[in-house]
Amino acid sequence: MPSKVIRNVGAALVAIVLVGGCQSAQIAEPLTATTSGNDEDSQLEFYHTLAERNMASNDEAFHAVLLYIDGADPAEDYPGRLEVMKEQGLLPAGFDKPADHAVTVGTMAMVMARALEIKGGLTMRIFGPSPRYALNELLHLQMFPLGSSTNQAVSGSEVLSVIGKMEDYQKAAGTYREPEPPSTDEAAPPDEAAAQDTAETT
Repeated sequence: MPSKVIRNVGAALVAIVLVGGCQSAQIAEPLTATTSGNDEDSQLEFYHTLAERNMASNDEAFHAVLLYIDGADPAEDYPGRLEVMKEQGLLPAGFDKPADHAVTVGTMAMVMARALEIKGGLTMRIFGPSPRYALNELLHLQMFPLGSSTNQAVSGSEVLSVIGKMEDYQKAAGTYREPEPPSTDEAAPPDEAAAQDTAETT
Protein backbone atom coordinates (compact mmCIF):
# COMPACT_ATOMS: atom_id res chain seq x y z
CA MET A 1 0.00 0.00 0.00
CA PRO A 2 1.11 3.59 -0.52
CA SER A 3 2.10 4.36 3.04
CA LYS A 4 2.42 2.98 6.53
CA VAL A 5 -0.83 4.70 7.40
CA ILE A 6 -2.83 2.91 4.71
CA ARG A 7 -1.15 -0.39 5.52
CA ASN A 8 -2.47 -0.04 9.06
CA VAL A 9 -5.96 0.43 7.72
CA GLY A 10 -5.70 -2.85 5.84
CA ALA A 11 -7.30 -1.35 2.76
CA ALA A 12 -5.81 -3.66 0.13
CA LEU A 13 -8.63 -5.71 -1.33
CA VAL A 14 -8.14 -8.88 -3.37
CA ALA A 15 -11.25 -8.15 -5.43
CA ILE A 16 -13.69 -5.27 -5.42
CA VAL A 17 -17.34 -5.06 -6.36
CA LEU A 18 -18.02 -1.55 -7.51
CA VAL A 19 -21.02 0.29 -6.14
CA GLY A 20 -23.77 0.85 -8.66
CA GLY A 21 -24.40 4.53 -8.96
CA CYS A 22 -24.35 7.56 -11.16
CA GLN A 23 -22.10 10.53 -11.49
CA SER A 24 -24.67 12.88 -9.97
CA ALA A 25 -24.89 11.10 -6.59
CA GLN A 26 -24.02 13.55 -3.83
CA ILE A 27 -22.08 12.81 -0.65
CA ALA A 28 -23.29 14.35 2.57
CA GLU A 29 -20.61 15.87 4.80
CA PRO A 30 -17.39 15.00 2.93
CA LEU A 31 -14.57 13.98 5.26
CA THR A 32 -12.30 16.66 3.86
CA ALA A 33 -14.40 19.28 5.65
CA THR A 34 -13.22 18.00 9.03
CA THR A 35 -10.38 15.49 8.45
CA SER A 36 -7.85 16.69 5.94
CA GLY A 37 -4.66 17.25 7.92
CA ASN A 38 -1.28 15.98 6.75
CA ASP A 39 0.02 14.65 10.07
CA GLU A 40 -0.03 10.89 10.54
CA ASP A 41 -2.89 10.89 13.05
CA SER A 42 -5.11 12.92 10.71
CA GLN A 43 -4.25 10.68 7.78
CA LEU A 44 -5.01 7.58 9.83
CA GLU A 45 -8.39 8.96 10.88
CA PHE A 46 -9.17 9.96 7.29
CA TYR A 47 -8.31 6.53 5.86
CA HIS A 48 -10.20 4.63 8.57
CA THR A 49 -13.33 6.72 8.07
CA LEU A 50 -13.08 6.73 4.28
CA ALA A 51 -12.90 2.93 4.23
CA GLU A 52 -16.34 2.79 5.86
CA ARG A 53 -18.12 5.05 3.35
CA ASN A 54 -20.44 3.48 0.77
CA MET A 55 -19.51 6.17 -1.74
CA ALA A 56 -16.54 8.50 -1.83
CA SER A 57 -16.73 12.06 -3.09
CA ASN A 58 -14.43 13.61 -5.68
CA ASP A 59 -12.90 15.74 -2.93
CA GLU A 60 -12.19 12.74 -0.70
CA ALA A 61 -10.75 10.69 -3.54
CA PHE A 62 -8.46 13.48 -4.71
CA HIS A 63 -7.27 14.14 -1.15
CA ALA A 64 -6.36 10.44 -0.89
CA VAL A 65 -4.55 10.50 -4.24
CA LEU A 66 -2.48 13.54 -3.28
CA LEU A 67 -1.56 11.96 0.06
CA TYR A 68 -0.32 8.91 -1.83
CA ILE A 69 1.61 10.74 -4.53
CA ASP A 70 3.11 13.59 -2.50
CA GLY A 71 2.92 12.28 1.06
CA ALA A 72 0.83 15.36 1.88
CA ASP A 73 -2.04 17.35 0.44
CA PRO A 74 -0.85 20.95 -0.05
CA ALA A 75 -4.37 22.25 -0.75
CA GLU A 76 -6.81 23.54 1.86
CA ASP A 77 -9.97 22.99 -0.19
CA TYR A 78 -11.38 21.36 -3.30
CA PRO A 79 -10.55 24.18 -5.75
CA GLY A 80 -6.98 24.00 -4.47
CA ARG A 81 -6.88 20.23 -4.97
CA LEU A 82 -8.16 20.59 -8.52
CA GLU A 83 -5.46 23.16 -9.21
CA VAL A 84 -2.70 20.94 -7.81
CA MET A 85 -3.90 17.85 -9.68
CA LYS A 86 -4.21 19.75 -12.94
CA GLU A 87 -0.71 21.20 -12.48
CA GLN A 88 0.60 17.66 -11.94
CA GLY A 89 -1.21 16.41 -15.03
CA LEU A 90 -3.50 14.12 -13.04
CA LEU A 91 -6.66 15.80 -14.34
CA PRO A 92 -7.45 17.51 -17.64
CA ALA A 93 -7.71 21.29 -17.59
CA GLY A 94 -11.45 21.18 -18.19
CA PHE A 95 -12.34 18.85 -15.31
CA ASP A 96 -15.06 20.54 -13.27
CA LYS A 97 -16.98 17.85 -11.38
CA PRO A 98 -18.37 19.12 -8.04
CA ALA A 99 -16.57 18.35 -4.79
CA ASP A 100 -19.46 16.53 -3.14
CA HIS A 101 -20.44 14.35 -6.12
CA ALA A 102 -19.53 10.68 -5.97
CA VAL A 103 -16.24 9.90 -7.67
CA THR A 104 -16.72 7.48 -10.54
CA VAL A 105 -14.77 4.56 -11.91
CA GLY A 106 -14.02 6.60 -15.03
CA THR A 107 -12.54 9.47 -13.04
CA MET A 108 -10.40 7.16 -10.92
CA ALA A 109 -9.23 5.28 -14.03
CA MET A 110 -8.28 8.56 -15.72
CA VAL A 111 -6.32 9.73 -12.66
CA MET A 112 -4.59 6.34 -12.39
CA ALA A 113 -3.60 6.27 -16.07
CA ARG A 114 -2.17 9.78 -15.83
CA ALA A 115 -0.36 9.15 -12.53
CA LEU A 116 1.16 5.91 -13.83
CA GLU A 117 1.92 7.42 -17.25
CA ILE A 118 0.15 4.55 -19.00
CA LYS A 119 0.26 5.29 -22.72
CA GLY A 120 -2.25 2.69 -23.85
CA GLY A 121 -3.15 1.81 -27.40
CA LEU A 122 -3.35 3.99 -30.48
CA THR A 123 -6.77 5.43 -29.62
CA MET A 124 -5.69 6.50 -26.15
CA ARG A 125 -2.47 7.97 -27.52
CA ILE A 126 -4.46 10.06 -29.99
CA PHE A 127 -7.32 11.16 -27.74
CA GLY A 128 -5.59 11.05 -24.38
CA PRO A 129 -6.53 9.20 -21.17
CA SER A 130 -10.23 10.06 -21.10
CA PRO A 131 -12.33 8.12 -18.56
CA ARG A 132 -13.50 5.66 -21.22
CA TYR A 133 -10.13 4.94 -22.81
CA ALA A 134 -8.29 4.91 -19.49
CA LEU A 135 -10.75 2.38 -18.08
CA ASN A 136 -10.42 0.16 -21.15
CA GLU A 137 -6.66 0.13 -20.73
CA LEU A 138 -6.81 -0.56 -16.99
CA LEU A 139 -9.31 -3.37 -17.57
CA HIS A 140 -6.77 -4.88 -19.95
CA LEU A 141 -4.13 -4.58 -17.20
CA GLN A 142 -6.58 -6.20 -14.73
CA MET A 143 -6.51 -3.16 -12.46
CA PHE A 144 -10.32 -2.96 -12.45
CA PRO A 145 -12.72 -5.93 -12.42
CA LEU A 146 -14.46 -6.95 -15.62
CA GLY A 147 -17.86 -5.32 -15.99
CA SER A 148 -16.76 -1.97 -14.54
CA SER A 149 -18.27 1.03 -16.28
CA THR A 150 -17.19 4.66 -16.28
CA ASN A 151 -20.24 6.05 -14.44
CA GLN A 152 -20.23 3.63 -11.52
CA ALA A 153 -19.73 5.27 -8.14
CA VAL A 154 -16.75 4.18 -6.07
CA SER A 155 -16.82 3.41 -2.35
CA GLY A 156 -14.21 4.61 0.11
CA SER A 157 -12.60 1.19 0.47
CA GLU A 158 -12.44 0.92 -3.33
CA VAL A 159 -10.60 4.24 -3.53
CA LEU A 160 -8.00 2.80 -1.16
CA SER A 161 -7.86 -0.41 -3.18
CA VAL A 162 -7.27 1.57 -6.37
CA ILE A 163 -4.41 3.45 -4.70
CA GLY A 164 -2.98 0.12 -3.58
CA LYS A 165 -3.06 -1.10 -7.18
CA MET A 166 -1.25 2.05 -8.25
CA GLU A 167 1.53 1.25 -5.80
CA ASP A 168 1.70 -2.38 -6.94
CA TYR A 169 2.01 -1.24 -10.55
CA GLN A 170 4.77 1.25 -9.73
CA LYS A 171 6.71 -1.29 -7.71
CA ALA A 172 6.51 -3.81 -10.54
CA ALA A 173 7.68 -1.14 -12.99
CA GLY A 174 10.46 0.03 -10.67
CA THR A 175 9.07 3.57 -10.51
CA TYR A 176 7.72 3.59 -6.96
CA ARG A 177 9.14 6.06 -4.48
CA GLU A 178 8.15 6.35 -0.84
CA PRO A 179 6.53 9.78 -0.30
CA GLU A 180 8.47 11.96 2.11
CA PRO A 181 6.54 12.93 5.25
CA PRO A 182 5.50 16.57 5.38
CA SER A 183 8.01 18.87 7.02
CA THR A 184 7.01 20.18 10.43
CA ASP A 185 9.93 22.57 10.76
CA GLU A 186 8.93 26.18 11.03
CA ALA A 187 11.14 29.09 10.09
CA ALA A 188 12.87 30.61 13.08
CA PRO A 189 11.66 34.09 14.09
CA PRO A 190 13.89 36.90 12.72
CA ASP A 191 15.51 37.56 16.10
CA GLU A 192 16.37 33.89 16.60
CA ALA A 193 17.66 33.58 13.04
CA ALA A 194 19.92 36.63 13.54
CA ALA A 195 21.21 35.19 16.82
CA GLN A 196 22.02 31.91 15.10
CA ASP A 197 23.89 33.71 12.31
CA THR A 198 25.90 35.68 14.89
CA ALA A 199 26.78 32.51 16.80
CA GLU A 200 27.92 30.77 13.62
CA THR A 201 30.25 33.64 12.65
CA THR A 202 31.92 33.95 16.07
